[in-house]
Amino acid sequence: MRDVPAHTPALCSRFHRASELIGRRWTGAIIFILLKSRCRFATLRDAIPDITDRMLCDRLQALEREGIVERTVVPKTPVRVEYALTKKGRALASAINAIADWAHKWIELDAPVERDGNTARISRRA
Repeated sequence: MRDVPAHTPALCSRFHRASELIGRRWTGAIIFILLKSRCRFATLRDAIPDITDRMLCDRLQALEREGIVERTVVPKTPVRVEYALTKKGRALASAINAIADWAHKWIELDAPVERDGNTARISRRA
């Protein structure tokens, strides 16, 4: 029989908000790419398989509102827009690298992804 804790563990509201923000689909991939270098929109789109222009735009705007990504307009002809991580965004490097390390250890690339509604299940290594 398992020991039941004397109190119910509480969820830290800051942790919950951060995990909901970073855990949104495509957000981790965007941050992962921007940790490597600043990018233009098309470069990000090409680097992230299956992301749509609209979804990339939505995620970049949300990350910009949160102060994680900065958008810079380069006033040349033609006008260029570049995206980069802010200091707050670069502070996510250790968390993103920890997820990448975990993925290299536990996620198989050849494993079929089963889709059940909106949830994807990926086989894990034994």
